[in-house]
Order: sequence, then C-alpha cells, then structure tokens
Amino acid sequence: MVLSFLIFKPFLYAILLAVFVVTIFNPLHLKILTLTRGNKGLAALLSVLSVVLVIIIPITFLATQILREATHVYQYLLSSEGTSTFSNSVNLVLGKLGKIIPVSSESSLDIHNYFKQGFDWLLPLLSSFVSNLARLVVNILMFLIASYYLFKDGDKFKKAIIDLSPLRNIHDKEILTKLGLAINTVVKGNLIIALIQGSLTAIGLYLFGVPGPILWGAVASVAAVIPGFGTSLVIGPAVIFLLFRGDTFHASGLFIWGLTAVGLIDNFLGPKIVERGVKIHPFLILLSILGGLALFGPLGFLFGPLVLSLLFAVTEIYYSIYAEHQGNS
Repeated sequence: MVLSFLIFKPFLYAILLAVFVVTIFNPLHLKILTLTRGNKGLAALLSVLSVVLVIIIPITFLATQILREATHVYQYLLSSEGTSTFSNSVNLVLGKLGKIIPVSSESSLDIHNYFKQGFDWLLPLLSSFVSNLARLVVNILMFLIASYYLFKDGDKFKKAIIDLSPLRNIHDKEILTKLGLAINTVVKGNLIIALIQGSLTAIGLYLFGVPGPILWGAVASVAAVIPGFGTSLVIGPAVIFLLFRGDTFHASGLFIWGLTAVGLIDNFLGPKIVERGVKIHPFLILLSILGGLALFGPLGFLFGPLVLSLLFAVTEIYYSIYAEHQGNS
C-alpha cells in the first residue's frame, strides 16, 4: 500500500487537479457527449481540447507575462533611477502624511526593502514555474491524460470508490454529490469572481497608465478573496501612485473604475453563483486558500477550498448518521 502511494505520489497533484477541472467541465462534457452520439472516447478527447483552450493556453501566456513584468519592475527598483524615483515618491507621501500623523522619514528605505524582499520571493517562484520546463511538461501531460480518462470513465471510477468505501453507499454518493456541488458553487464561484475582478483590475490599470498591469492584476485576483478589502489593496495604491505622479484625471478614472466595474462584480455575481449551493464563510475560504498555498504550493489556491468543502460535506454526513442513530435508539 505504501509503495503504491509512493509510486503515484509524483503525479498526485496532477490527478487531483484533473478531478477538480473535470468536475467543473462536466456540464460541457455532457453536451459534447450528446453531440457525439454517446461516443465516450471522442467526447473525452474534445473535452480535453476544451480544457487546453480555456485553461492551459491562457495560464501559460499569463505566467510568461507576469514573469516578464515582475522582472522588469524588479530591475527598475534596483536601478539608480528606480531607487531615486521610488524614494522621492515615498518621501513625498510621508511628507504629506506627516502633516496629519507623525511618520518617520526613514520609512522610505524600509518600504523599498519590503518591496525588494517581496520580489526576491516572487521571482524565483515564477522562474521555477516557467523555467523547469521538463517537469512542467510531464505534469501537464499527466493532467491531460488523467482528465481524458476521468471524462471517459468517470462513472466507473466513482462506482469503484463507492464500492471500496466502508460507509453506506447512500452516504458515499451524498459526499461525492456535495463535493461536486461545493466545487461548482463555493470554490468555482469565488475563483471565478476573483479572476474576473483581477482581469478588470488589470484592464483598468492598463487603461489609466499604471505600469505592470498584468502583474498587479494577478495580485488583485489573489487579494480579491480577502473579505472587506479585496482588490482595493491593489487599486488604492495605484490611485495614490497616479495622484503623486500628478495625473489627477487618470487617478480619478481608476478610482471610479474600481468602485464600479471592479467593486460591483462581487455584489452582482456573488449571490448568483454562491448562494445556489453550499455556503461557506469568506473568511474560512481565505484561510483555506492561504493554508492550501502553504501546504500544496501554487495549486493550494484550488486544493485548500476543496479540502474545506470535503470537511463540511463529511461533517454534515456525520451529523445525519448521528441523528439517524439517535432516532433509532
């Protein structure tokens, strides 16, 4: 058993990611299956091609762009021009804040170092993701192969899991149903909203002249899961940057864009996507994402909420079994 696990361990993340993606794409797969008149092999192949077009290609492009922009910003901050401009801007801000609250003039150097330390952490992560091409290609191939067989034989795998589980079949089916519902509502809903807000933030930054829009849009996507703050953690500093650059018109435009196009998306789409299924508090989702990132790496952004959803599903099944035993006793 242990040896079997160790054999499959290098591909575990790729398989789990395939389960996640196949669950999301299952409605599309069912439509393709109908169009192909029940040809499971052809339908699975077309569904995998859809995954490549919708996920693999855009992520590859975005990762390359984010690395390029992060490298450019990092090099600019290390250059004499960048250091001077950054320090002058921070000193200007601190000077204005100093009229309201006491702020140490030495803070500009600390802030610059914080930015540098952040990029020192970010760049190796992005570089390893892009430059370790051989391992990346193998994982992508395993992900696509696993996705193909999950599309093609997913029902068989599900039946095998139910047969092997020590729980009653009705409870196994309920857990799998709740997991699928959680992925398609809470997890998918929050991730879709975060990605939309990050994309709109990147568009706004590009339109109003903020450098590195794709990089900061990606940061905004991660920040979007933080309750109460979200994309304002990126848009706010960008507006301040434009104001102190003397570009009041673009700063006002970006501020309005953040309030309307970006800010209202959560209020408009959130209830439509999330409230139709399992409800999990945003703070718990944030903790699951941060904990998932620490435990699983970059894929923890997906796996953390999935584990949380599994916990909620199993807990609910436990209480139903407990209530059933209490009623029979």
